[in-house]
Amino acid sequence: MDVDTRLLRYFATVAEEGSLTRAAERMFVSQPALTKQIKQLESQLGVLLFTRSRAGMALTEPGRALVARVPALLADWDRALRETKSAADRAARVLRVGFVASAANETTQQIVAMFARRRPGWRVDMRQAAWSNPTAGLADGDVDAALLRLPFPGQNSLRVKVLFTEPRWVALPTTHPFATRDRIPFRDLWEEPFVAAPPETGWWREYWLAADEREGHPVRIGAVTDQPDDWLSAIANGYGIALTPESSARFYARPGITYRPVSGVSPSQVGIAWAPIDDTNPIVQDFVRCCLDSRSPGPGETVT
Repeated sequence: MDVDTRLLRYFATVAEEGSLTRAAERMFVSQPALTKQIKQLESQLGVLLFTRSRAGMALTEPGRALVARVPALLADWDRALRETKSAADRAARVLRVGFVASAANETTQQIVAMFARRRPGWRVDMRQAAWSNPTAGLADGDVDAALLRLPFPGQNSLRVKVLFTEPRWVALPTTHPFATRDRIPFRDLWEEPFVAAPPETGWWREYWLAADEREGHPVRIGAVTDQPDDWLSAIANGYGIALTPESSARFYARPGITYRPVSGVSPSQVGIAWAPIDDTNPIVQDFVRCCLDSRSPGPGETVT
């Protein structure tokens, strides 16, 4: 009998969290979808893996037997998958680099050029990810490294080096009354509807809503988007405003949208991330070194 490794990952996460709600947030899926996947695994195995109660999800005896084996099984599969893809990359002389939004801003092209000089004949394949995939495919082994906005879910299980820090600004419809201000206190934005990432992104979404910097004030959601173009359209059409890196004013300038500095909210960071298994991968480490060597502050940025 064959079992999808995705089902085993869901099972392991629920077992670790002891809660469908927390596991769903961590896996970036809805709770009903996660419940369906757990039931599917139980059906395939023909055993009950959890007992469900208001207190959470408790492992049954078969569940405890399975959870003792699953971590090693998944680790071996992940290692085999990464090694297989790395072998294909080496044969094609391609390094896959994921990114979200504007990657490392203006430094991105410099990093790619430095890598080309360090590794003649190699090509960097830049792969943009949706906001519902805040590791840009790195957690799934779809890329070799990623240029990401910090913090992001799963960060503690990866290697991360901070490249630079930049302020968070706000993107508003040009017709918004606040659009003429030179600087806007974040407190003045608390009553505004916000354009948010999908709920399954969990605390990555919460960070870009600055949910923990509102002194308990609830967030109003005006629209949910997963791509920069949809995000820009929602703001321009007046469905909400959004916190965004200062560099968005350069990379995502669009008629109908105004960007303004915000006071009273913490800054954003950009980092280079890779999997621990690639600590000894010379190609990945060369790219990491290029990222670190290219660190010089752009407009509004501070090198960390």
